[in-house]
Amino acid sequence: MPYTKIWIHSIWSTKNRVKIINKSLKPILLQHIKENAKSKEIYIDTINCVEEHVHAVISLPNDLSVSKVMMLIKGESSYWVNSEGLSMYKFEWQDEYISISVSESILPKVREYIKNQEEHHRMKTFDEEYKEFILKYGFTKH
Repeated sequence: MPYTKIWIHSIWSTKNRVKIINKSLKPILLQHIKENAKSKEIYIDTINCVEEHVHAVISLPNDLSVSKVMMLIKGESSYWVNSEGLSMYKFEWQDEYISISVSESILPKVREYIKNQEEHHRMKTFDEEYKEFILKYGFTKH
């Protein structure tokens, strides 16, 4: 049996960054994402969201790629929101996302960052945050 511990910090937004995750949807959406991930043997350590995007610390399973994990989480959750009629509008996630490896030593700081999303976004928009991540981690479009 292989032993792996690969933490990733993933960030994804609603399609066109529409502010569609309201206060009533947020807790049930986050709970559903966690339960669905667990059923697929994907461990979500920390998750939080604001109106148009989600942050999560995920333990990457040894048999799944980052793209497969994101597809499983995003695809199923948007389908679930729509099939349950939990949104007045069609619920969709943006195709793109950011996933960054996280070392064990910085994990507590990342958890706190995710837990404090509401406070954080009182001072900085998602667009500003997203651009910072792109620059900080040297992402370029190919």
